[in-house]
Amino acid sequence: MSEAHEDERRARLTLSLVSEPGDWGFATLAHELGGRVLLSSLHTDPERHELLTAAAARLSSIDVDATLEHASRLGVRFLIPGDDEWPRQLDDLHGVEPLHERSGVPIGLWVRGPLRLDSLADAVALVGSRSSSSYGEQIAADIAAEIGLAGRPVVSGAAFGIDYAAHRGAVSVNAPTVAVLASGADRAYPTAHRRMIEHLAAEHAVVSEAPLGAAPQRIRFLARNRLIAALTRGTVVVEAAARSGALNTANWAQRLHRVTMAVPGPVTAATSAGCHRLVRSGAATLVTSGADVLELTGGAGEHLTVDPRGPQTPRDRLSLRQRQVLDAVPAASGAPAGSIAKVAGLGIVEVRKALGRLAEQGFVEDAGGGWRLGAAARARAAPPG
Repeated sequence: MSEAHEDERRARLTLSLVSEPGDWGFATLAHELGGRVLLSSLHTDPERHELLTAAAARLSSIDVDATLEHASRLGVRFLIPGDDEWPRQLDDLHGVEPLHERSGVPIGLWVRGPLRLDSLADAVALVGSRSSSSYGEQIAADIAAEIGLAGRPVVSGAAFGIDYAAHRGAVSVNAPTVAVLASGADRAYPTAHRRMIEHLAAEHAVVSEAPLGAAPQRIRFLARNRLIAALTRGTVVVEAAARSGALNTANWAQRLHRVTMAVPGPVTAATSAGCHRLVRSGAATLVTSGADVLELTGGAGEHLTVDPRGPQTPRDRLSLRQRQVLDAVPAASGAPAGSIAKVAGLGIVEVRKALGRLAEQGFVEDAGGGWRLGAAARARAAPPG
């Protein structure tokens, strides 16, 4: 990389340390002016705007060199726009109206793990309720595994419930999976998921917009959600209550014109109320499997699914007229062709021809001067004992 680009990296790293993740105004200034120009403004003209004043006040408390050394020891890299590994789909965040005053292209990303973020162009996000049901967790894991087996990365937030199940499903098939955290990339949050997060950091990737050591805060979860939606080609909400952070991620997916999907649950389940609302309002497409997700997020002609159908029966191979005649044939006592024609509402010649074809296939039989259903057809027509 050029010296100018490395200067930009250092400037953006400094800005990352003095600003709040996803701050709409600050991120927009960094994107439009560049990190070096914005950092210079913090030093030379911090009174121009209260946004600059607040950030400038923190400059004296940071040590960029110490931060870089600490990151190096932990195996954490700081990515910025213009890096070969930078996921360009994040640039779609520029100009998008904020939610909770959070929006904009990240100033930079702290990444721990070998998985390159430029490999996430066709990734799928799976998110949902922390208070998930066993049904939701199983569905999330199954969908993640099916997506992973197709070679597609799975992105989630490492939270309790559906997020963890999504990572677990991907890991179970050795598929790439990325955790986007609201805390620093060096912190395991929630702590109960330390083992999973450390595994992802060793084999896949853990990503955060927040600097190392940053604590998870509510506003940072809201900022994090936009990254999950922006990094991926589509977002699946597996379970979400009426008030769920997963719905915030779905909202971002819609704003970014990503495919938004939702898994239905029991109509009586509060954990699926948000999913049902997404589908009912037309904000999300209903999906029930990884195959559905792959079809919706794949390229033209890829991963096409076949509508489910019941098993084909011998009757399905009959013509419409033959079925009409068969429906008019009595089950037990024989009836003459003329009587069958009258019940079927068809001409006698057409009925005799149809009866001959049906007899060849065992659907009907001659009962001594009349026609009745064949033995196999009678067995199918008999009520269950």
